[in-house]
Amino acid sequence: MSNTITPRLQYSSTAVRPRWADLPQDVRRLVSRHLGGVVDAGPSAGSGFTNGFAAVLHGTNGSEFVKAVNALDNTVIADCYRREALINQALPAEVPAPRLRWIEEQADGWIVLGFDAVDDGRMPSAPWKPAELAATLDAWTVTAEALSTPSEALQQVGLEPIGDGSDFADWRGLVGGASSTKPLPRWVPTHRLETLAELETQWRQAVAGDAVLHHDLRQDNVLLDTNGSAWICDWNWPCLGASWFDLVLLLATAHADGHDATLLFASHPTARGVDGEQLDAALAALSGFFLVSGAQPPADWSPYIRQHQTWCGEVTLRWLADRRGWTF
Repeated sequence: MSNTITPRLQYSSTAVRPRWADLPQDVRRLVSRHLGGVVDAGPSAGSGFTNGFAAVLHGTNGSEFVKAVNALDNTVIADCYRREALINQALPAEVPAPRLRWIEEQADGWIVLGFDAVDDGRMPSAPWKPAELAATLDAWTVTAEALSTPSEALQQVGLEPIGDGSDFADWRGLVGGASSTKPLPRWVPTHRLETLAELETQWRQAVAGDAVLHHDLRQDNVLLDTNGSAWICDWNWPCLGASWFDLVLLLATAHADGHDATLLFASHPTARGVDGEQLDAALAALSGFFLVSGAQPPADWSPYIRQHQTWCGEVTLRWLADRRGWTF
């Protein structure tokens, strides 16, 4: 096990969401029309960092995972839902993702989406169990193969290269004085800032590519079904880049649980031909982004997002440190 200092969240309990009974009657009627009959509502999903409604609901026509939000109250989430619907419908059939069945927008601002419900779907265990980690890596192998080049449908949706219009430049910002090291956790090895900043400069070239990335592949965006197969959820942020980049954060969390992340990375099909400097550049970029983000003031839209970001920053930095023989 790594000596991670930041507490790991219970990712099944990070969201603050309305219950089924809290939704307006018109929204509940709409869902009932799709599901059939009286809706039997399960508990709202505890994972995630948004306040939109999300739950598995049951009716005479079967079960669906339903999301809903009022666009008048939360434009950002509403736009994410619209984007997710477009992306989901454009994914190749081979991608193991729960499929969108329908989306409706009401005049009062509510956006409601119904997805296939994963059979007894649950998040992978924390810490990672070897079989569940293997199933998730296998799912990404299949997904990456299907998305190695964008389909015509995905091209029509419009996908930008990773980092287009933005940059991972947080370590460089600390070195150059654009931001202060004071808000960072005290354990951050500030004597390594120059090295981290130099590695960070290489990230864009390291992860460039034409494949479609999920761009948010983390443990709480994966569901396991009754057969132990993994499904990749929440396709909100796809972009174009190197397929292996999606492995980096995922395997950093596995490294925190004592798995040999470097060996798992090297043995994954998407990592063929990737050298150590490329991986280290990606780890530097992600660790700086997450640590600086986690040091920002608390977010009123999520009570847990800063801890999540700090933890992600620490696990990526500790994997990088382990690879380069650093201690902190």
